[in-house]
Amino acid sequence: MNGLPGLYSVVGRTAVQTQFQYRTSNYLFMLGMVAEPVVYLVVWQTVADAQGGSVQGITAGDFAAYYIVWTLVRNMNIVFTPYGWEDRIRRGELSGRLVQPVHPLHFDLAYFAGWKVVVVLLWVPIAAVLALLFRPTFDVGLVEVLVFLVAIWGAYLIRSMLLWVLGMVTFWTTRVSALYELYFTAELLLSGRLLPLALLPAWAATASDWLPFRYTFGYPIEVLAGDLTTAQLWGGLAAQAAWVAIGAGLVALVWRFGVRRYSAVGN
Repeated sequence: MNGLPGLYSVVGRTAVQTQFQYRTSNYLFMLGMVAEPVVYLVVWQTVADAQGGSVQGITAGDFAAYYIVWTLVRNMNIVFTPYGWEDRIRRGELSGRLVQPVHPLHFDLAYFAGWKVVVVLLWVPIAAVLALLFRPTFDVGLVEVLVFLVAIWGAYLIRSMLLWVLGMVTFWTTRVSALYELYFTAELLLSGRLLPLALLPAWAATASDWLPFRYTFGYPIEVLAGDLTTAQLWGGLAAQAAWVAIGAGLVALVWRFGVRRYSAVGN
């Protein structure tokens, strides 16, 4: 298979074929996820209208652009979750992965990356309908589009690595639901998923600059829907690269010690 490129190609194509077989289920899943950003969008557009047309300089059209891009970023950020790790270890599914000649992380990255091809195709008509309903305001150039195409995959890699690290806590204990919920709460509040980061208090906005959450949601959304300077565009990509490297290092470290504790029957 020509090494890892061949693996990613085969697993990615398999994911595309599999997900197209369940396209109706995928579409219903995506439509269900649209409810969350639409609620946020309606609330903030109502607030903007009540305050004379904008909230801290963000207009109703800006909010529409933000949350429409949000729907794509959110779907692109669906990765293997820590809850899946509990099943993977309890059922012994990890045993089969351990006898294969590549790190199990590559299978997850390749499969979910292939799934994204289906996600993007299914997202386009949803975005078109949302644009007709809420009239977004975009001011996007070629540079922003190119940066976004990189940033969206950077966000995918960061979130994949971090949730892999979090999931591997189950090598030591199965009572980790509270830890998962704490992580996802922090992500919700500091990533730009709940509201644009410009609306956060100053201390929270500063904290988000130093945490990975912003670079998985807020930053890629702002590339298309915000008004970032050239320095902010490239600085965000640099921060994403740093967090990908940190995530990869943490995965390697935690895996090295955690897999020694693994014990389950094979399947």
